[in-house]
Amino acid sequence: MRGGEHCGHGRIGKARKHASGRGNAGGQHMHRIAFDKYHPGYFGKVGMRFFHYKKNPYHCPAVNIDKLWSMVGLEQRKEYLKKSDGSVPMIDVTQFGYFKVCGKGKLPQQPIAVKAKFFSKQAEEKIKAAGGACLLSALCL
Repeated sequence: MRGGEHCGHGRIGKARKHASGRGNAGGQHMHRIAFDKYHPGYFGKVGMRFFHYKKNPYHCPAVNIDKLWSMVGLEQRKEYLKKSDGSVPMIDVTQFGYFKVCGKGKLPQQPIAVKAKFFSKQAEEKIKAAGGACLLSALCL
């Protein structure tokens, strides 16, 4: 603003550089009301500390039973459907990077043998209801 002594910032308020502090400054002091209103629980601690948390023992990727037949393939599935000697396809889910089999979805009424480190109760029931078998592989912890 030409000729203005205060350049549009007024005489009383003034244009200071960081009048209310930089960043999140004052969250427990002058900005407490805003922090409590819009970010409840921002300050403080919750839970228990876990010293030297190692992710490897807790690594357990899961797959649902509705994805099991996609690991076999359609041609191989049709082959096993034609066979009358009672042989069933064997799926080792650990070879596909999964450790646990969960029970979401439906299985077709065709027997299947599934090998995994863990099975949920529902997954085991559904696999056995389809005439299949659940095989536990060894745990290496």
